[in-house]
Amino acid sequence: MEGIMVSAATGVMNSLLAKLTALLGEEYKQQKRVKRGIQSLKDELSNMNALLEKLADMDVVDPQMKEWRNQVREMAYDIEDCIDRYMLQLHDEPDKYTGIKGFIPKTMKKLKRLGARHDIGERIQELKARIDEASQRRDRYKLDAVLDSSRTSTVEAIDPRLPALYAEVSSLVGVDGPIDELIKLVDDGEQSLKVVSIVGFGGLGKTTLANQVYKKLGQQFDCQAFVSVSQKPDVKKIFRKILSQIKNSDEELREEDWLINELRIFLENKRYLIVIDDIWSTQAWKIIKCALPESTCGSRILLTTRNGNVAKSCCYPHHDTLYQIRPLNEADSKGLFFRRIFGSEDQCPVHIKEVSVDIINKCGGLPLAIITIASLLTVKSKNREEWMSIRNSIGSGIGENCDNDEMKRILSLSYNDLAHHLKTCLLYFSMYPEDCEIDVRQLLRRWRAEGFIKVNCGRNIMEEGEFYLNELINRSLIQPEKMLFDDRIRTCRVHDIILDLIVSKAIEENFVTVFSDPNSLVSQGKVRRLLLDYRGQENVMPMCSMVTCNVRSVSIFGYREQMLPISDLNVFRVLHIESGNKMMEICGIGKLLQLRYLRIDLVTHLTEEIGELLFLETLDLPRGIGTEELPKGIVKLRRLKFLRIHDARLPDGVGNMQALEELAVSTKEDNLSSINSLEQLGTLTKLRILHLSLSITDENNHKSKHLDTLTSSLNKLLSYNLRYLYFNSYWQLGSAYINLDFSSSPSYLLQELYIRPLLLHGIPERPASLANLTCLDIRIQQVTQETLEILGDLPALLSLLLVSAFDNTERFSIYRNKFRCLESLNLNCSASDMMFHAGAMPTLVDIDFTIKAHSTEYACANRNLGIHHLSTLKALNVYIDCQGATAKEVEAVVAAIKNEASLLPNCYIQHIRLWREEGLEDIDISWEEGWEEGGHSIEQQEEITDPHTEHKITPAT
Repeated sequence: MEGIMVSAATGVMNSLLAKLTALLGEEYKQQKRVKRGIQSLKDELSNMNALLEKLADMDVVDPQMKEWRNQVREMAYDIEDCIDRYMLQLHDEPDKYTGIKGFIPKTMKKLKRLGARHDIGERIQELKARIDEASQRRDRYKLDAVLDSSRTSTVEAIDPRLPALYAEVSSLVGVDGPIDELIKLVDDGEQSLKVVSIVGFGGLGKTTLANQVYKKLGQQFDCQAFVSVSQKPDVKKIFRKILSQIKNSDEELREEDWLINELRIFLENKRYLIVIDDIWSTQAWKIIKCALPESTCGSRILLTTRNGNVAKSCCYPHHDTLYQIRPLNEADSKGLFFRRIFGSEDQCPVHIKEVSVDIINKCGGLPLAIITIASLLTVKSKNREEWMSIRNSIGSGIGENCDNDEMKRILSLSYNDLAHHLKTCLLYFSMYPEDCEIDVRQLLRRWRAEGFIKVNCGRNIMEEGEFYLNELINRSLIQPEKMLFDDRIRTCRVHDIILDLIVSKAIEENFVTVFSDPNSLVSQGKVRRLLLDYRGQENVMPMCSMVTCNVRSVSIFGYREQMLPISDLNVFRVLHIESGNKMMEICGIGKLLQLRYLRIDLVTHLTEEIGELLFLETLDLPRGIGTEELPKGIVKLRRLKFLRIHDARLPDGVGNMQALEELAVSTKEDNLSSINSLEQLGTLTKLRILHLSLSITDENNHKSKHLDTLTSSLNKLLSYNLRYLYFNSYWQLGSAYINLDFSSSPSYLLQELYIRPLLLHGIPERPASLANLTCLDIRIQQVTQETLEILGDLPALLSLLLVSAFDNTERFSIYRNKFRCLESLNLNCSASDMMFHAGAMPTLVDIDFTIKAHSTEYACANRNLGIHHLSTLKALNVYIDCQGATAKEVEAVVAAIKNEASLLPNCYIQHIRLWREEGLEDIDISWEEGWEEGGHSIEQQEEITDPHTEHKITPAT
């Protein structure tokens, strides 16, 4: 049923119609009376579906029409639930026994099917009566007569520059003056602790402004941190975030009082800058303030809030440190608007210039409103009448007297302009709580399980879902948060104001029910999708099963002792639980026969019942199942597309799971997967993404056999469909090789390759076989000039981390036209010398390499690395291997690096580290005039750290 659409507009109508069509086919062999009833249902529902689609194109729906629409959608859900139960009863499982042993089970199965057909005949008559009643109301209200065809928007191709343009415009236009004013408030020379508050309505750019000040002043402080606060703040999470930023500490399991004391001790005699973004209450501020000690070190706290009283309370006793953010002036508003759509005001066509100014004025200088409307207009034609229609739809008074209702009116324009499937996907963000960073791949899997994504020619479901998400980002309705090195989006979030709109729309359509506190449950009918936010509400009573008996999807954030009685929820499709560090016990999972998606942080155990979930597509257990053994029944999941398991072995029989497209398995160091499972891994022909962290040891001399079997399977996968391979092993030998074969014809599909700590047995001599490779992170025996020549010709390579197991004695040169697309280079090979020639790596942004200070070819004063040829370089990290070198040689290398980097206007030296420097004394590496100490750093390692063991790229699923 892949490609069947479920939408907010028509509910499950399309899915239901497809199932009715299937029941009319030869496979189900219905009785004539039942078949006639099913055909009648299908015909009536098809007509109703057509009317629902027309209603979906109307921005404003008459209350009578809306009520009829809602009733029909709810009826479709009920009918599909009935049809699903019937189809499950008719489902044939392979017979376990034959002959006399199998006679009784076969007879029971036939009797069961006869009973099911009899029951469905009666149910069809009941359902037909409901449909007839709905049809009569349609005629009685004469709904068809009042409907006109509505225009639907045309979605243009994604402009990949839009996310970058958004970041640039939102952070620069109209902020220069406010930044200077804020810097004067923050950096006034006073030594006592000072709190500066930025206050203003949501969407005015408070966070942007605070972030710019943070970036400009952060390096002047001993330590700094930037944290965001939600309406229901998790104070422990806030304290952990501050600690992780100021001292790179992970204190996930600590209690609140311990975290406060740890922060106070660490910050006591330091000059710190802490930004607290979007604080909502004085109560939250009082708790956070406990962890930030007062001192005379010149520390500063910068916070943003929408509440003036909160801002005053935080600044007390100072009253001159409250900064009221103002809307953009007319010039900046125009600059933001026209740059977003046309590139500049000069490029705006004359015939829409006047209406453009009217639209800008109606936005009242609110950056979010301007960006949102501009994003809407970028996909519109330059027809004046169409722009005037949009102008007339916008209310006035957005500026000083702006409220959420007016903002929603503006944002609703963008919502109404979305295609039906995009509206559905946008509303689904209400299944996530406020201030939630959303994993994109996880989101796409949930969309797939819900049936929101329709297969398009040339793209698979996940690629199509990514296309949907990019459309929403293009329209500034969703914000990208973390980006991967190849500009793909790893995580995203929703602006608070837009989330308010989404939640209100979702509740209005009875698409999602939100339950975040005892008074927040709002629903227009039966609960179909449910968000349970228990964070800070652990004592809330559980919802009764009568309320949730029709629920199809549940998102649970937080933990409570009594969870939903999920065994009663037999129409469940999606179960997503983020319980933090709490271990969950899930009972009755085998009764959720319609389940498509299951994600649980920590679960006590997984029973054999898991194998009964015939429709399960996603099984995500990222933090373990309390045991190292998966239930044997897991390999019965023949439709499973995504499997992630932690601290458990690769299951025997994994070869039965032929639908798998993504597999992530992480075992404990002493937990060896079987030879059989490693061998069957190579039979998964549809596998596109593979993450493996496996134990490969020399215990009982089985290491070689395990590695050989795994290598054989990986080579088979490379010859099938594999795009992404991440392999990390636990091994105990000094060196071990894995010999991957890139000569197979489909290996050009491979896009990312990560192998650690095993040595890759050589680089392919024919780089054309890796033409689509964008990321390479490997360890080989020895990097040579030939290695760099081969890799330098890879046409799509964006990120390279190359580690040499042994030191090099040769000089490396990277020539013109090599690494033409490379943006990130980490070269850990301790080269005797490096030379970057003009024209090499024309797009490089950051580089990390190791070089020997001692050179037999060059005098100390003549070291030339060619760093100044890397014109796009922004970040530079260098390890200097001091073994066998004199102090003058070390000083010469440091000077060469500094001098050449100074010729690059945007280059920032993050670190120059000395390695194996024992025996060197009186090294003069003092800062030269014009270099800002603290902005750049030269460090001598207190302990000898082999840079060959460090790497940047951390694969994630």
